[in-house]
Amino acid sequence: MARSEDVILSARGLTKEFGGFVAVNGVDLAVRRGTIHALIGPNGAGKTTCFNLLTKFLQPTRGSIHYKGEDITARPPADIARLGLVRSFQISAVFPHLTALENVRIALQRRRGDSFDFWRSQKVLSAYDAEAAALLAEVGLAEFAHSWASDLSYGRKRALEIATTLALDPEMLLLDEPMAGMAQADVERISALIKRIAANRTILMVEHNLSVVASLSDRITVLARGQVLAEGDYAQVSADPRVVEAYIGAGHG
Repeated sequence: MARSEDVILSARGLTKEFGGFVAVNGVDLAVRRGTIHALIGPNGAGKTTCFNLLTKFLQPTRGSIHYKGEDITARPPADIARLGLVRSFQISAVFPHLTALENVRIALQRRRGDSFDFWRSQKVLSAYDAEAAALLAEVGLAEFAHSWASDLSYGRKRALEIATTLALDPEMLLLDEPMAGMAQADVERISALIKRIAANRTILMVEHNLSVVASLSDRITVLARGQVLAEGDYAQVSADPRVVEAYIGAGHG
């Protein structure tokens, strides 16, 4: 069991009921600082509901959630984002008719409490531009700084979304199926990006691509029927007969 000082995000007895249906049932979770932790499971396992509870887009029926030792169970998503717990691909937004640089600049101004005013002085905007350009370089988009977001490939749009999320300066990043709908070349590019940005951040991700989970994750929690079925590194969970049975029974190879 991880020591309490090593745990940045935890859940105890996390439960969500919809009418008479229990989607998440008594889930305990502990995400260690500085790790990539994956939440996986067959379709209908409760992954998305659990993720929505942890990021406060749903309120739990029972149970508690703590971030950096603080009880955030009743806090709204905007509050926890300000605490440094940021959900990518949801809080961040890509504006298709702005350039990649302008998209990141909006996120920087949002973090600092400024509105995005085109009439602000060039000196003020240039200060944002330098930081925005650095973030684009961090996600491998330096050469696309002045490209319209709408012209970027799907994988590069996801990289831009990560850049706008990093502009909010998160200590912990929550990724909801970051590889969904991607071609293999984009999967490899975004996998490398996630590994790079995890060097000084904690990441929790829901992901269906098990090869990505195997290559990136330090620890994996497997859900089935709304409950924790197994937990450990990839070698441990992939060898667990209960996990194999859950995936095969749900039609996963």
